[in-house]
Amino acid sequence: QVQVVESGGGLVQAGGSLRLSCVASGFTFDDYAMAWFRQVPGKEREGVGCISSRGNTGYAGSVKGRFTVSRDNTNNMVYLQMNSLKPEDTARYYCAAGRICLTSGALVDVTYWGQGTQVTVSS
Repeated sequence: QVQVVESGGGLVQAGGSLRLSCVASGFTFDDYAMAWFRQVPGKEREGVGCISSRGNTGYAGSVKGRFTVSRDNTNNMVYLQMNSLKPEDTARYYCAAGRICLTSGALVDVTYWGQGTQVTVSS
């Protein structure tokens, strides 16, 4: 049974930091690129950052230099370190597994999704 479970969301003040975690099971983690997406009600889900199975990363322009994606293939974990958070970063953040990580932070052919974790940044 495939499971993708995010954690680490919460409420933080603008300028603060949060680290999201994602644990995956039920599929061969090393074979997949992993990514973080976010979604605000009424808007499309957007790619934030991704990482290939070999560790190459890509980021959306809006988060480049502030967010960092990393992975631990031994423990089937993916992380999103978010620094210098802004109110516009408020969203539900989703972890996903797919085929190709693009430099833009988009993930091609998403296969598995998590349920998401809420991040709220207060001004």
